[in-house]
Amino acid sequence: MFEFLKYENKDGVGTIVLNRPEVYNALNDGITYELQDVFKQIAKDDSVRVVVLTGEGKAFCSGQDLKASSGQEKRSFIDSLHKRYNPIIRAIRKLPKPVICRLNGVAAGAGCSLALACDLIVAAEEAMMTEVFVNIGLVLDSGSSYFLPRLVGSAKAFELSTMGTRIKGKEALELGLVNKAVPLAELDEAVKTYIDYYAKAPTKAIGLMKKMLNKAGNASLDDMLDYEAYCQEIAGSSNDYKEGVNAFLEKRKAEFKGN
Repeated sequence: MFEFLKYENKDGVGTIVLNRPEVYNALNDGITYELQDVFKQIAKDDSVRVVVLTGEGKAFCSGQDLKASSGQEKRSFIDSLHKRYNPIIRAIRKLPKPVICRLNGVAAGAGCSLALACDLIVAAEEAMMTEVFVNIGLVLDSGSSYFLPRLVGSAKAFELSTMGTRIKGKEALELGLVNKAVPLAELDEAVKTYIDYYAKAPTKAIGLMKKMLNKAGNASLDDMLDYEAYCQEIAGSSNDYKEGVNAFLEKRKAEFKGN
């Protein structure tokens, strides 16, 4: 179905692999539109309970394919962001399912933004994150100006973005940029720990919590108290809630179906 991506849905896990290893999975027009398409597909597929996003080969994503874009006539950055990049970031954040970034290698520029947009990042210690925009005279885009200060604070975000600092896995963990950092040889097992949990978790409740946490950054306490009540009413009407209560009363492990 895709030219620049690999996608597999197996046992409730939707795995997206950026598949341009010859250019470190750089983002050309085709791959950005394919990413939009695959997230639309996943949003409609109730069998997918958790999503993994990773890169083929040595890199996660090296950002915009500068070589591909240099051969074009002067392009509009605002059009490119609105049509190609921003819809991907919005799709990840609005997807009512957890999205795990398997950070296998370099994540630079928009590739770093793509990683930061995910709900969890499991990184190889050898992987490297960098907001490289400043090196070519550009500014943060694809959501990095939103995610970065929320994760590391405004002062550190200013340093990382204006200096294009390179952050390896262990330091990224210390800064709070990633959830876990392990040697590359242990990356799949570390990701699997999260996959195994979320593939059998109460997906509807997790999707609602994702919406709540997204909203909380720009809401008052009163707003969130009201929104919590609204979301709890929805969660309390789910089959997973009924199963969870029955499992508790019957002293067994709950078998959630995600609805």
